[in-house]
Amino acid sequence: MDINSLLKPFQHFGVHLGLSRIIKLLANLGNPHHQVPVVHVGGTNGKGSVCAYISSVLTEAGYRTGCYTSPHLVDWTERICINKQPISSEEFSQLILQVQEAIQPDDEYPTQFEIITAAAWLYFAQAKVDVAVIEVGLGGRLDATNVCHQPLVTIITSISREHWQQLGPTVADIAREKAGIIKPGCPVVVGNLPPDAKKVVRSALSGSASLSRAQELQSLYITPQPATQIAPGWAEYQSLENSQIIQYPLPLAGQIQLTNSAVALAALEILQSKGWVICQEAIVNGMSKTQWPGRMQWVTWKQQKLLIDGAHNPAAAQVLRDYVDSLDTPNITWVMGMLATKEHTEIFQALLRSHDQLYLVPVPDHSSANPLELAKIAREICPELSICQTHPNLSSALEAAFNQTNNQVVLCGSLYLIGHFFTISP
Repeated sequence: MDINSLLKPFQHFGVHLGLSRIIKLLANLGNPHHQVPVVHVGGTNGKGSVCAYISSVLTEAGYRTGCYTSPHLVDWTERICINKQPISSEEFSQLILQVQEAIQPDDEYPTQFEIITAAAWLYFAQAKVDVAVIEVGLGGRLDATNVCHQPLVTIITSISREHWQQLGPTVADIAREKAGIIKPGCPVVVGNLPPDAKKVVRSALSGSASLSRAQELQSLYITPQPATQIAPGWAEYQSLENSQIIQYPLPLAGQIQLTNSAVALAALEILQSKGWVICQEAIVNGMSKTQWPGRMQWVTWKQQKLLIDGAHNPAAAQVLRDYVDSLDTPNITWVMGMLATKEHTEIFQALLRSHDQLYLVPVPDHSSANPLELAKIAREICPELSICQTHPNLSSALEAAFNQTNNQVVLCGSLYLIGHFFTISP
């Protein structure tokens, strides 16, 4: 059986946060997560690129490094890697069967994400990885990855308003859920957070560690300064410990990567302080070899230059807009599709400017927003759009976008749409 067929019976459970099912399932499997040292990465945006940086550097340093991320773009196997190589379909299928067999008749049925997460823990334990970089799926406190009691380091990359239907309406509510991955005595590396979120995260750390001295609290709460861009594609980071300067290639695009890469390097510093051998050469080579497809990535569509990015929430949309503004192109042609649950108005507010063009499409095989309804919102947000069209599919929208404009064309709005692009890209 293929992976889709094996996972389909669990699909209808949807998002069902809680740890009881995954804890029981892992116990039935012999608690494989207890055998794997973990770097745990949560946050709203930036989780994936931070995971990619850390796993690339640790692989370059000679460690057998597992990495678990979500969602995938094209194939389920992308989610579970060792030394940046995806698991084979055959191994993944066998693991899913093994996990399914561990479900007892009287157990509450796990969700699809819990099945995949259990398979990842099992794979990393069986492969005897030295370390696993684990990305939180949704939220943190009740996410299926939050079963590691003593991570080497915990990371919270950023916090903004997303998945509020599950996590709560305010940034503080969302921060409280994401801060649930903080563990007693475990260092936390934190990116640039809004004041409300920062206050929640610091109080969660103080409460979890039962610390009374501010100095001790500070030693566990690390907020690195963003790296400095020193040349196109190169950055400079100042070590937290000894103020040593590290210069490294920065292959991922966008100003936000100065922050994301600094967060990754601060976490690697913590590993170094715990005895992990990570030399400067491994850092430079690992950073240079980092890949994170579908995020601020330049590709070609029928010999034409196209920028693609998920940009599926307002904060990510603002990062994308800032990047395209830095390109010094007068107007942008947007090709977009979004899920029904996303904050369409706020995303359009971040992206759209007068005289931009907009081509809207459905996101295939997902709960897509209606392109006609999106067009109505877009015209209200930005009446000065020079073109606002809907198309039945991505191919026809891209054809129209490239035929009708000399603008820079950008495809964005959903990682699922980006994944679909890869499946149809010539």
